[in-house]
Amino acid sequence: MRLALARRDLATVYRRLQSAGVSQRRIAALTGQSPSEVYEILNGRQVMAYELLLRIADGLGVPRGYLGLAYDESTERALDLAVASCSVLPDEREEVRQLLSHAANVTMGAGVQEIAKWWQPVEAARTPVFTRVGLPDVVNIESITAAMRALDYQYGGGACREAIVAQVRWAQQLLAADYADEVRHRLHIALADLHNLAGWTSFDVGLYSSARCHFARALEQARHTNNPSLVANVLYRIGRLHLHQGYFRDALKFFQLGQLAAQDAGSELTVALLCANEAWAYALLGDTSQALKSIDRAQDEFTRADLLAAPAWVCFFGLADLHAMTGIVYASLPARTTAYLSAAVEHLHRALDMRCDDQSRSRAFELTALATTHLRLDDCDTGIALGNQAVALAMQLRSVRTIDRLAPLRRETDSHLERSEARELAERIDTLQAE
Repeated sequence: MRLALARRDLATVYRRLQSAGVSQRRIAALTGQSPSEVYEILNGRQVMAYELLLRIADGLGVPRGYLGLAYDESTERALDLAVASCSVLPDEREEVRQLLSHAANVTMGAGVQEIAKWWQPVEAARTPVFTRVGLPDVVNIESITAAMRALDYQYGGGACREAIVAQVRWAQQLLAADYADEVRHRLHIALADLHNLAGWTSFDVGLYSSARCHFARALEQARHTNNPSLVANVLYRIGRLHLHQGYFRDALKFFQLGQLAAQDAGSELTVALLCANEAWAYALLGDTSQALKSIDRAQDEFTRADLLAAPAWVCFFGLADLHAMTGIVYASLPARTTAYLSAAVEHLHRALDMRCDDQSRSRAFELTALATTHLRLDDCDTGIALGNQAVALAMQLRSVRTIDRLAPLRRETDSHLERSEARELAERIDTLQAE
C-alpha cells in the first residue's frame, strides 16, 4: 500500500481497500468522489489533479507525505522504497570512473582531503524488498533478532539499536510481498519480536517515546497472530520501561495485564517473570505484604516451568535472573531490616555467581544493587569495592539505563563521605552520569 501511494497508483490503493472489505460506495463517500469516478480509477484512470489527491489523502486518513504531497520523513522513506525497486543509474559509468580515481589516489598514498565527511551517512537508498517471501526469509529475520539480542545483553542497547531499527524498517516492508499462509503467521511473529527488541534497546539508551512506539507495534502484531506468550513479554517490557521512569502504579498494571496473557499461553516461566517484576513494583510502592506474596509465587511458577521449551523472547529468564529479582525485591522493601537486606545480599551473590561474561549488563545491575545493599548494612569496604566494579562495568556498556541504575548507590555514598574511598566512588559516579 505504501509503495502504491508513493507511485500514486490509486487503482492498486482502491483494490487493496476493496480486498479489506471497503466498498466502492464507501471509498467514494470518504474521498468526495462519485461512485463512477471510483470505478474509472479502478479501471486505470490516472489522478493528476492536486486538489483531488489532497481529498483522497485526507479522506482515507493517509498522511499527505505518502502521496508526495508534502515532504517529510515518511515521504523520504516511501520514495526510497519506490526507487529501490529498480536501479536506473544513467551516470553509473562516471561513478565507476570517480571511484577508480579515488582508489588510485588512496592506494598510492595521496592526501585524503575529505576526512571531515567521514561522520556523514554514505547513502539514503534502501535495500530492495522481495516481491515474494518464503520461510527461509523469515528464519533469517529470526536469526538476526537472536544475534542482536545477544549483543544487547552483552554490550547494551547503544551497541546495536541502530542496526535493529534499520532491520525493522526493512523487514516490515515484507508484509507487502506475496507469501503462503503459514509464512504469513510466522512473519508477523518475527516482526513482533523484532519490534519488541527495538523497543527494548530504545529504552536502554533513553529513547522512551521511540520505545513506546515499537512496543505498541510489537503488541499489535503479537495479538494479530494470537500469540499470548509474546503479548505477555511485550507487556513485561513496557512495564519495565515505566518502572524505570518512576511510574510504579502504571508499571504494576502492565505487569498484571501481562500475567493474564501469560496464563492464557500456559507459560509458567512467563508468569514467573511477570510475578517477579510485579513484586518489585509492589516493593517500590511500599506494599511489603504483596511484594513478598508475588515473589513467592514467582519462585513457585519457576520451579514448574519447562525452561527448554521457552520461546526466544523469554528464555533469558533463568535461575540467575530469579535470584537477581528476588534480591532486588528484598533490597527495595520499605522496611530496611537486617533480615531483608541480608536476604537481598544472599540472592544477589547467587545471581552473580551464575553469570557468564557475555551477560555484562545484568552483572552491572546486580553489582550495583549488591554494593548499595552492603553500604546500607554498613559493610563499607565490601560495598565500595563492589561499587567500583559496577562503575567500571557500566563504563564499558552502551546503556543509559545502567548509568541511571547507579543513582541509589550514589545516594548511599552520601552516608559514608567521611571515608575517602566513598568520596572517590561518588566522584566516579558523578563523572559517569555527567558524560
